[in-house]
Amino acid sequence: MDLASIIGVILGIGAVAGSILLGSSLLLFWNLPSVFCVIGGCIAASLIAFPLADFLGMFKAFGKVFIFKIEPAEDLIKNLVEISNKARKGGLLSIEGDIKSTSDPYLASALQMTVDGVKTSDIAAIMQKKMDVTAKEHKSGYSILTSMGAYAPAFGMVGTLIGLVQMLANLDDPSTIGPKMAVAMITTFYGAVLANLFFIPMADKLKLRSEEEIMNMTLLYEGIVSIREGEHPRLMEDKLNVYLSSAKKSEAKSE
Repeated sequence: MDLASIIGVILGIGAVAGSILLGSSLLLFWNLPSVFCVIGGCIAASLIAFPLADFLGMFKAFGKVFIFKIEPAEDLIKNLVEISNKARKGGLLSIEGDIKSTSDPYLASALQMTVDGVKTSDIAAIMQKKMDVTAKEHKSGYSILTSMGAYAPAFGMVGTLIGLVQMLANLDDPSTIGPKMAVAMITTFYGAVLANLFFIPMADKLKLRSEEEIMNMTLLYEGIVSIREGEHPRLMEDKLNVYLSSAKKSEAKSE
């Protein structure tokens, strides 16, 4: 569970709602046609811009904004070093038990190929291809949200223009100009809030998640290649520690 995302959404909604309540009622900012214009427009534009499968897959990626579990990189390095030591002492067949114990299908597949004696170049090619596919899937998810962040304000303006046209077409009663103008502006308000509180921040969070996951896959990729080549575990650890931040490097060395 990502507390930062949950807290951020709650604080954002609270800040907007609180600002409204300090001067008026929340009902004043509710307008169903404006909701249809902004949300419907964003969905329509996204379906035009992206394949249906990618658009539907975005909802799966959306869940990672709030629920995301990933193994720390330092734990991965520690596990790879242990596997490397085992392979160095007992041969590649000795790491067969690690295939069943790991919950990561990417690592399990790479270990199985290693035990089966698949050439290093073939293992590297397959692992790299899986990384590329995963990165493409992630990019599809956050790219759609980024685009929706651009579409929302645009459709907010479209809704405002619709409201202004309707207002200008009925100027017989000057007393209705103010209320109609307020309704026209609400659509722009919806577009700005959806873009800047939801779509764009969530796209940024998904992009960060993707980078974390790809970095872990890169660690596993380089570790498995080192194990397959019989590289010394200490040398492999030093190479993989390059991916850690300075603070985490210090922690890893102190253990």
